[in-house]
Amino acid sequence: MHEVLLDRFFSPKEPFSPCPRLRPDKKAPPLTKEDITTALSKCSPTSAPGPDLIPNSTRKQVNRENPSILLQIFSPLVSLGYHPASLKGWNGIVLDKPGKPSYESHASASFRIIVLIRMVSKVLERIIPSRLLLAAQSKGMLNPNQCCSLHGLSTYDVVLTLFNDVKTLQRPRLKVSSLFLHIKAGFDNVDNTTLARILREGGTPRYLVSWLSSFLGERSCTLVIQGAPGTPAPVNVRAPQGSPLSGLRLLLYLSPLHYKDPRGLMISYVDDFTLTATSPSYRGNIRCLQELFQILEPKALQIVVSFSFAKTELIHWRTPSQKNSPKCLSPIHIRRQLFRPRDWLRSLR
Repeated sequence: MHEVLLDRFFSPKEPFSPCPRLRPDKKAPPLTKEDITTALSKCSPTSAPGPDLIPNSTRKQVNRENPSILLQIFSPLVSLGYHPASLKGWNGIVLDKPGKPSYESHASASFRIIVLIRMVSKVLERIIPSRLLLAAQSKGMLNPNQCCSLHGLSTYDVVLTLFNDVKTLQRPRLKVSSLFLHIKAGFDNVDNTTLARILREGGTPRYLVSWLSSFLGERSCTLVIQGAPGTPAPVNVRAPQGSPLSGLRLLLYLSPLHYKDPRGLMISYVDDFTLTATSPSYRGNIRCLQELFQILEPKALQIVVSFSFAKTELIHWRTPSQKNSPKCLSPIHIRRQLFRPRDWLRSLR
C-alpha cells in the first residue's frame, strides 16, 4: 500500500539531476533580520511541525533571543539561489476517508494525505515569494486582470470587476456574454523547466530563478501510516501542498495566457478564466468567444496545460429590463462539444 499511495498522490519519480555548481549572485539584495522576523510573524505558532518536530513557537523564540542565527543560515542560500535537500523532506500523514466500504481495494481512493513541511523551510518560502512578486511586477510579467496570491486582490475584486465590466458594456444597449473556463489540474501540471524559461525571458533575477528550480527538485516524502517503512522516499512533486509559494508560482506560469484583444475581455482568478464578449447580438458574442478561445487554446498548449470541459460554462447576461423578454438559448461549440447557456453558474471553484 505504501508504494500505491506514493504513486497515486505524487507524480512518477524522475531521477534527480546533479546539482549545478553554485555561484553567489552579487546582485541579490542581502537578507536582513527584518525579512526573517516578518516571515516568522506570518507563521502560525500552532501549526503542526514537520519531520524535525520543531514548532514555529520555538523558532520565534530563538529569533527573538539571537536574530543572527537564522540570518547566518539563510543569507548564503538566498545569494546562491539554493534550497538544500535537508529542507525538502516532509511527512505525509495518511488519513482514511470516512464511509468507504473497503480500505484494501482501491486503497488510493480511500485515503487522503496531509503534507507537513519543515517549518524552517517556510521562512524562506515566505521571503522568496515577496521578492519574486516585486520582480515580476516591476518587469510587467503579471497581467492586471490576474487575481489571487497578490496583495490587495481577492475573490471579491474579481467578481466585482466582472460585474462592473458587464454593466458598463450593457449601457450602449449591447448584448454581453461570458465563457467560464477552468485549467485542468492547474497546480499539478506546472512544468518546472517551462516556468524557469518564462521567468528568465521575463527578466527575473538569476538567484530567484535558481532558488525556485532548486526548491522544486529533489523532494522526498515519509508516509506516516501503520505498516509504512518510515523511511523517506523520493517523489516528483510539481506543487508542494501548503507552500506559500504555490499560488504565485501558478500565476506566473499562467501569465502567458493573458493577451489583449479589442473584441473581448479576459479575467482570471488562479486557474479560472473568464472571457467576455459584447456585440449587438448574442450570436455575435458566440462567434467572438469562439475566436477568442481559438487564440487562447494554442497558448495553453505551449505551456502544456489544457481546459476542463466538464467545468466550462456559458452565460448570456441580461439587464433587469430584459427579464421579461425571451431568453437567448444560443449555445457555443468548442472542440466539437456543445455548451448551452446557463441561467446561473458557480465560478471560482
